[in-house]
Amino acid sequence: MLIGKLIIMIIYIYGEDTFSSHNYLKLQIERFKKERDPQGMNVVILNGQKEESSRLWNEITAMPFLAEKRLVVIQNILSTKDADTLESFIQGVKENKIPEKNVVIFYQSEPMGKSKVVQELHKILAKATWAKEFALLSGAALTSWIKNEVVARGGTISAAALNYLAEHAGSDMWHASSLIDQLVAYAGTKEIALSDVQLFLEEKSDDNIFNMVDAIVAGNQKLAFKLIEDQRRLGQDDGYLFSMILRQFRILISLRDLFNREENISSDQMAKMLGLHPFVVKKSLPLIKRYSLDKLKDIYNQLLEIDIKTKTGLADQSWLIDLFVARLS
Repeated sequence: MLIGKLIIMIIYIYGEDTFSSHNYLKLQIERFKKERDPQGMNVVILNGQKEESSRLWNEITAMPFLAEKRLVVIQNILSTKDADTLESFIQGVKENKIPEKNVVIFYQSEPMGKSKVVQELHKILAKATWAKEFALLSGAALTSWIKNEVVARGGTISAAALNYLAEHAGSDMWHASSLIDQLVAYAGTKEIALSDVQLFLEEKSDDNIFNMVDAIVAGNQKLAFKLIEDQRRLGQDDGYLFSMILRQFRILISLRDLFNREENISSDQMAKMLGLHPFVVKKSLPLIKRYSLDKLKDIYNQLLEIDIKTKTGLADQSWLIDLFVARLS
């Protein structure tokens, strides 16, 4: 950023893809230490949401200690509600208050405020020469990123598996990265296959559903409502949620009934006898051991009543699901 005749070294890192932006921030800090400050004595990281303006500016204007440069990282200042702090940075940048010897990184990973002063500071920072936005990846860009990450972590992946993962992993790069780590470790020296990806994505989905069903059965209304709303925010419609809840209770009843009749049966034997995936059985065992068959059947009958009322148009399905959860608590 050029102001007057001096160059102010401002790096602005922002965008919805916080996984990539976080890695980029780490890279900048590591590069600075390697080139300028091996001991890390001139690297300061501050929380812009919590620190007072005076502390922030004291660190920014401090001279380097036994080094040519000083690096100050200010995180999420555009999320602060302190208008005075924001105004001080608008004026500080305009009036060239950042010493030429210092490098300031503004890192924004939290949602920005919507006030005019926030928008003004954002516009100023976004014009910096070294500003970098990390937008969410999608389409070919996401596919390419996944492929490169798999290779970088020592794995290989089939075209079908790659396309399926890119299509179903979603835009959460933290989750996608975690999936890649798990898949590479699971496949070992073998190529990651479509069935591998489907298994891990199914496990993630089933984890959410199992947690939701567990909360419902336990009568934990607060948690159950939270998990249901989480699914709705992810774009799942109530028809899908209801079908998954009904499916899980049907599985639980079958497992509980078999468990009652065969006390010493293993989870693998249960899976084989009922035609279920071993993963599903293992996840279900803690539930079926805690709840009686009669209780599970009673809840299942309530769900069948909801199904009838929905199909006959007697009530809205989302309302019926919420009422069902409320009555169980």
